[in-house]
Amino acid sequence: MKKLVIIPAYNEQGSILETIEDIKNNAPGFDYLVVNDCSKDNTLGLCRNHGIHVLDLPINLGIGGAVQTGYLYAFQNGYDVAVQFDGDGQHDARFLQMMADTLEKENLDMVIGSRFIDNEGFQSSTLRRFGIRFFAFLLKVLFGTKITDATSGMRMCNRRVMELFIKDYPKDYPEPETAARLLRHKYKVKEVPVIMRERLAGVSSISPGKSAYYMIKVSLAILIERLR
Repeated sequence: MKKLVIIPAYNEQGSILETIEDIKNNAPGFDYLVVNDCSKDNTLGLCRNHGIHVLDLPINLGIGGAVQTGYLYAFQNGYDVAVQFDGDGQHDARFLQMMADTLEKENLDMVIGSRFIDNEGFQSSTLRRFGIRFFAFLLKVLFGTKITDATSGMRMCNRRVMELFIKDYPKDYPEPETAARLLRHKYKVKEVPVIMRERLAGVSSISPGKSAYYMIKVSLAILIERLR
């Protein structure tokens, strides 16, 4: 199976080299692609200077557009599996092969790495945990499936899901909305326990000031997805 790690990157100069080394050392069976989303720092320069495979977007597309670009690349280049993987050092590449094995052996469409099954490692902030629990409740009520970590950016999918996502993918905060979309279409989604870390550098795109907008926007998107 051809497997690709998609790393959306916006201003990740403080962590991108460590992220790539983690993948090379702990997931040698995976190819990788950094999708540079018009970073304003030296992310692109570091990638080029260190021979890292990077696709440089001409305009800033946001997290959704960067990830969708990665899915398009994976689909067009014949990859069987694609996995989203944060460039800030929070994700641990040691779990990638386990996720791929689970996807294949159980004939799943998507595997989501959840930090809340075994509750090990970095558990995020109190405010973020509240939002994650709310989305878990919303998805359970609307779709009948428990997703403990719907905001997890560590998610692996097969070609069937890639084909769906390259046609339409949310621009911002896409993870809970796309989980809802897969559940509505009766795709087979499963969570597996992973351990996440605090980010090595940079700041989250969801600042305290944006938290209310984030909750309202994502909740409405999930509700609309259920009504389609």
